[in-house]
Amino acid sequence: MRILLAEDEPVLCDQIKRLLVAEGRVVDIARDGQEACFLGATEPYDMIILDIGLPLRDGTSVLKEWRAKGISTPVLILTARDGWSDRVDGLDAGADDYMTKPFHLPELAARVRAMLRRSSGRTNPLVEKNGVVFDTRTGRATVEGVPVDLTAQEVAVLSYLMHNTGRLISRTELSEHIYEYDGDRDSNTIAVFINRLRKKLGPDLIQTMRGRGYMIDQG
Repeated sequence: MRILLAEDEPVLCDQIKRLLVAEGRVVDIARDGQEACFLGATEPYDMIILDIGLPLRDGTSVLKEWRAKGISTPVLILTARDGWSDRVDGLDAGADDYMTKPFHLPELAARVRAMLRRSSGRTNPLVEKNGVVFDTRTGRATVEGVPVDLTAQEVAVLSYLMHNTGRLISRTELSEHIYEYDGDRDSNTIAVFINRLRKKLGPDLIQTMRGRGYMIDQG
């Protein structure tokens, strides 16, 4: 799952990115409001973490522009402002949730997980299929109760497919959600990751629709 993190405080930004990457997320960084506005409007993110007090352009105006353009990506706003009116303004602008600085990083991670579940129509953090259990909170998988060692890229691919169970996902869409903005988005490597996952999780979990993409059946 790919996340845009719009935060201009270097230390906090690094802490949040390391936390999310450790959970199997792909994270792009925007250091100011103009960059955040551009990336959020042009890249297919699964969610956005948006600081209200960004330089060059404040987060609330960026969020309003996204919503005016019909961009419905879930947004969690961060604010260092104490006033309740700032939080209300952010929510009224289209935010889905908010956190006030300073906050505990584990709580942020939990809110991210919850937002990603809601956006994919899920309430249970565990996704089960064909004896495979994937924990969306930790990015860990088991087969018949036995833990399976997965690489970061394998977790990214599996996570996106599991969050979108029952939906056909093209190679292009997968590559857009498992690589960072400046990464080498070679959709041909998707087949390599899929083959590795099949070897580790069993041949029947991920279906191939020839020429169309991949899918984990919902039934």
